[in-house]
Amino acid sequence: MAWPLSASAYIGLCCGKCGGNMPLTIPGGGVPETNEFRVKFSPMFMKMDGLRDGTDSVGVESILGMPAMGKFMAAPTSMDMYMTNLSVGYSFTDDFLGMIMFMWRENDMDMLFNGPMKSTTGRDGFTMESDGMGDTMIMTKYRLFADDPLIPTSQLSLMVGLSLPTGSINEKNGNHPVVARQSELLPYGMQLGSGTFDPSLGLLYQGSSSPLWWGANFIYRGRWYDNSRDYQLGDEVMLDLYTMYQVRYDTVVQLQLNSVYWDSIEGEMDEAVSGESGRVTPGDPTTPYMTNLWDPENYGGKKVSITAGVQWQPFPLQIVEFSVGVPLYQHLNGPQLEEDYRVMLTWYVEIPTPSSIRYTGDKRTGASRLGF
Repeated sequence: MAWPLSASAYIGLCCGKCGGNMPLTIPGGGVPETNEFRVKFSPMFMKMDGLRDGTDSVGVESILGMPAMGKFMAAPTSMDMYMTNLSVGYSFTDDFLGMIMFMWRENDMDMLFNGPMKSTTGRDGFTMESDGMGDTMIMTKYRLFADDPLIPTSQLSLMVGLSLPTGSINEKNGNHPVVARQSELLPYGMQLGSGTFDPSLGLLYQGSSSPLWWGANFIYRGRWYDNSRDYQLGDEVMLDLYTMYQVRYDTVVQLQLNSVYWDSIEGEMDEAVSGESGRVTPGDPTTPYMTNLWDPENYGGKKVSITAGVQWQPFPLQIVEFSVGVPLYQHLNGPQLEEDYRVMLTWYVEIPTPSSIRYTGDKRTGASRLGF
């Protein structure tokens, strides 16, 4: 690990080109020098526990009962979501970065049955499961303004992206204890993608006065048309504020305030066409929902979270970031599951090409170039 690298790295985490740093959990974070690649690997775990309607907590037992009485046959109690992102970016010029991000998702949602379903199945509930590739994101970041071309202390960038529908929207409820329901589609939130091409547009501001950095990111993601299942996920608006402080040459601490608004689902999954339904009577759109997860109105809301983290440079051209986020405020269109906390670990690597100003001409193997 102490072998010489094929590039002369900056001392510590301060990047001369980007004028500071960004949390790696925020889209656009991590901008390498011109003519260099960046690779970012980010596993994340999110825990959801308990139901919320608006700002009020809802007991799961209170919504279970007979559908004819406006209740549900099954309701979620908690959910574990594992997500792994792998992104590759390249800086074509001092102002233009292109990147692509792949995602793998795994969802486990614990469900509780009402009394009749417990008697029928002999079980208190079951766990809905889905896993697979999520949607793929293509993004570009263009610097609109910088007060200094080499070491800016204030800059503004434009981000444009497009989400590709590589995630499945045809996942089945194969873990249900009633065999007849195992061929039905899973609810919206358990599917792996949106099923549509979703554009995004954002403005990213960065300021710095070493050893202090700060910034604000605003991003809009649109869902503009129905997918092949006759519904569309809600639009999203995200605003992130952050500040970072360099406590030593290789370590930075950070604090973020993350807010997001997302709309409810429009349309309804095409159970009448496919014969697959989350309602009590398959194919009949007038019957009650068997679970709150099938009601499109039980999606969307507003949330404000706080995230604390640390960035550490174990080797030149590499950064490891660990962060923990918890919600401060949640107003949900419910009843739906509320977030409890999330944890993310990110490994970030910069790979200079021979065209980079930091490339030294070292002919070592690619492994030694990464510091191994």
